[in-house]
Amino acid sequence: MYNITKKGMTMRLDDEKESSYVEDRRGSSGGGFGGFIGGAGNIGRLLMLWPIIKPLLRTKFGWIIIAVGLFFYFGNPLGFFGGNVKGSSKANDKDKVFISKVLKTTEDVWQNLLPKYGISYKKPYLVLFRGHTTSGCGYASAQTGPFYCPADQKIYLDLSFFDELEREFGAKGDFAKAYVLAHEVGHHVQNLLGILDKVHYLQEQALRRGNKTKANHLQIPVELQADCLAGIWAHYVKKYLEPGDIEEAMNAAAQIGDDTLQKRSQGYVVPDSFTHGTSKQRVYWFLRGYKSGDLRSCDTFK
Repeated sequence: MYNITKKGMTMRLDDEKESSYVEDRRGSSGGGFGGFIGGAGNIGRLLMLWPIIKPLLRTKFGWIIIAVGLFFYFGNPLGFFGGNVKGSSKANDKDKVFISKVLKTTEDVWQNLLPKYGISYKKPYLVLFRGHTTSGCGYASAQTGPFYCPADQKIYLDLSFFDELEREFGAKGDFAKAYVLAHEVGHHVQNLLGILDKVHYLQEQALRRGNKTKANHLQIPVELQADCLAGIWAHYVKKYLEPGDIEEAMNAAAQIGDDTLQKRSQGYVVPDSFTHGTSKQRVYWFLRGYKSGDLRSCDTFK
């Protein structure tokens, strides 16, 4: 979608330190707010089914039903227990080092920037998992995509998502990966600012009134603001960038807009079901943050 001319280059992070706020669960098996491409809704659906699941736990037949349901929900029983490994371990280790360094840059940026607005920055943990894990927001699988959980203030990421990002969404390049993490860190910043609690309350009120469309649309400015905050981060890490990096982020933002995703999957667009914004909106807000470097430029709720 965007012309990316860079060949074989990566962000200039070779001499940079890795973050110590990385929790690597890839050797074990284990919803959030603001999944990168809407994955958090899967967890919400599981939680909504709890009234049905609870009585099934009392009988052996009920346990069988649950087991069968999990099989089809997660698509692969090995994936549920952490055995569904995509991509080589060598590639995952390379991505682990890279994304840990990117996380360190987000820590440096927000620790320096937020106090200027009267907010102290608390570093979020990045949890790396393989196939399936648990979070403060419930269970998550690789199918949910990266997400931020405000309950435990952690970001969850299966590194195989980066392969999917390039293969299925056409979002190539190292800075596309960095943008994904910066977006989720943006949700953490929103949480520290108290924005997520306010939006969650309004969404609950809308759902109680049976207005799912409004609840969906309340999520859109949250996601667009996270894109804008990712742009602010990019503004302050220019020294690490190579030619074509910003284009990679713009392309990634465009590829996962609600309209583009729906056209790709079903051939038509249903605006009432949007939760993350259009491709044009996501690119616009990322660039707005990148150009301004100012938190006040990211008011997507107006």
